[in-house]
Amino acid sequence: MTSVKTPADEAEARAIQDELRHQVVLTEPGPPPGQGLVTGVDVAYDDARDLVAAAAVVLDAATLEVVEEATAVGHVSFPYVPGLLAFRELPTVLAALDSLKSAPGLVVCDGYGLAHPRGFGLACHLGVVTGLPAIGVAKNPFTFTHEEPGARRGDAAALLAADGAEVGRALRTQDGIKPVYVSVGHRVSLDNACAHALALSPRFRIPETTRHADSLCRRALREAS
Repeated sequence: MTSVKTPADEAEARAIQDELRHQVVLTEPGPPPGQGLVTGVDVAYDDARDLVAAAAVVLDAATLEVVEEATAVGHVSFPYVPGLLAFRELPTVLAALDSLKSAPGLVVCDGYGLAHPRGFGLACHLGVVTGLPAIGVAKNPFTFTHEEPGARRGDAAALLAADGAEVGRALRTQDGIKPVYVSVGHRVSLDNACAHALALSPRFRIPETTRHADSLCRRALREAS
């Protein structure tokens, strides 16, 4: 079973990020879109009960049919700190992934990879600790700026850090609809990450991986005793 250490405090969490950040692989293209399996992960919280539920949903990349799904529910083990959200989510996400019988293939996170204030979002952290190729597809751009992409599906604009480096792309997945924000996590190129995001979003703004995982983790949280 893949596991991660829960930091004792914010300083230790930042030190772990600094250590793991150097292990992100940016030189591999990643699996081809529309082939093999792809897995969406997402989490939901119940603050009143101090619970977090994670879902992992495996899709056939060619048909977008669900192949397998798994959930895990646990207690939140790290406080909410901007930039350190992965430490709250990762233990339960890993538990859900470990419950799968299928090899996950590419993992799609509802969140960030390199497009993160510390350059190490959930998609990076998950990719490094599991060795799996991973990308982040977020609904909002966090702290980064971008030009408005064209209005057509597939149009994109660079997501820029303060130093001008491209850390992701604002990607239009449907004509005339607000873009999503794609960034590399681990072992995938940005071009390929965007191609996957488009392939996984034939009808809606949000990838099918995230749509399925979002619904499933919310249900798991409701059913948790």
